[in-house]
Amino acid sequence: MKRSLALPLAWIGTLSLIGCTLGPNYRRPDPPSGSAAPLPSARPAAESTDAPPEQWWRLYEDPALDALIQKAFEANSDLREAEANLAAGRAMLEGARAGLYPSTEMQASGERSRDATADEILNLTGRRSQTLWLYDAGLDASYEVDLFGRVRRSIEASKADAESVEAARDTVKIEVAAETARAYAEICAVGEQIDVARHSLEVAGKQLDIATRQRGAGAGTDFEVVRQQNLVSQVKATLPPLEGQRRAALAQLAVLIGKTPAEAPVEVLACVQPPQLKSLIPIGDGTELLKRRPDVREADRHLAAATARIGVAKAELYPQIRLEGFYGGTTLGAAPHPTQIASGNGLIWGLGPSISWSFPNMALPKAKLHQADANQAAAVANFNSVVLGALQETEQALAKYGAELDRRQALGEAQDEAGRAFKLAQGQLEAGAVSPLDLLTSENTLVSADSAVASSESALVQDQIAVFKALGGGWEPQKIEVSQK
Repeated sequence: MKRSLALPLAWIGTLSLIGCTLGPNYRRPDPPSGSAAPLPSARPAAESTDAPPEQWWRLYEDPALDALIQKAFEANSDLREAEANLAAGRAMLEGARAGLYPSTEMQASGERSRDATADEILNLTGRRSQTLWLYDAGLDASYEVDLFGRVRRSIEASKADAESVEAARDTVKIEVAAETARAYAEICAVGEQIDVARHSLEVAGKQLDIATRQRGAGAGTDFEVVRQQNLVSQVKATLPPLEGQRRAALAQLAVLIGKTPAEAPVEVLACVQPPQLKSLIPIGDGTELLKRRPDVREADRHLAAATARIGVAKAELYPQIRLEGFYGGTTLGAAPHPTQIASGNGLIWGLGPSISWSFPNMALPKAKLHQADANQAAAVANFNSVVLGALQETEQALAKYGAELDRRQALGEAQDEAGRAFKLAQGQLEAGAVSPLDLLTSENTLVSADSAVASSESALVQDQIAVFKALGGGWEPQKIEVSQK
């Protein structure tokens, strides 16, 4: 038996050694011209060319923000889903790798029955019909000789698919980090705006008291009183939307860290100043940006998988050769034992090659090859689109951030001027040159300037977070540990 197997095994081994891998080998497309240069919207006064840190939120030096993002990484539902998708992708890769080894199937059965054919045989031999036991067992094995690389290209495609799912998981992590920082920053910024609005309401209330007293003393008019009452109402009207905005941001934050709104971390409502950077934003350059962003990596892996599947489709144009074998047997009798299967005349076995080929009708495999080519072309276009989109998103984020910086500077100058005007009014009031109402009007102007600055600071931190998100940082430092509860 060993000598009879030697020739086919040697033949199959030789074919495996001389086999080839069809289809193009993957090569990542070159990045767009100019992408390696510094980002056009970068401003040396606001951004540095240093590479951004992996945990960019730590630049704010805010322990509460650090803790919230860590909680989000541990419990966010979107991250749980992304991790589950990644596990499924890796399982598919393991399934593809199984093609490197023989496939086996074992089956066994035993039944007690009456069989018409067996009864006829017994009657012809002069024996009466009877109920018999039938045992049947066998082992089938099959191994594909990967002459044209169908199995190898399939594994390559599955590996790229798994890596694309991993990149998608990293994109989700970036989203979670950015949205958690956004929600926290909004809570703090709106808290600051509420404080400014309350101060403005206090000033408007004082102005109303002064107008009311002046009217009672005959030095004022009903018009002044009504005007101040209207101002008080307008300032009061600004508070409910701000409170609602802060509560909405708190509910969003709760969901991001895996909590219900009822379990929201209400302690963050004590924050009344948005987080502020202690240094310039490090943004790096275009080349590092494209290497860092996981959506670019995901598109690259989709393209790699599409390229590998061209090889799979090409291999199906050629014969598939398999080495197949079986071993088993059957025993029949009134009271046989299953161990009798491996002995006697019921034993069967076999080993040899088989070939399958869609020939001469090649329409279906050729159609699959055309489909694979089209899928690769689509993947190339998608890769280019994602790369350009990444550069566009970063440029837009930097442009908005720069514009808000200019606005914040102008508002700061207006705030300083309002502060100087208020101090001058205080001095003139002591000298009797202006009335108390003039002083309160000056103070109201200062409060309005404070409100505008607070609103700008809120927009500024949101724009900063948008820049960090566009830069693609936040997924690198550690594997996401997701609770399985």
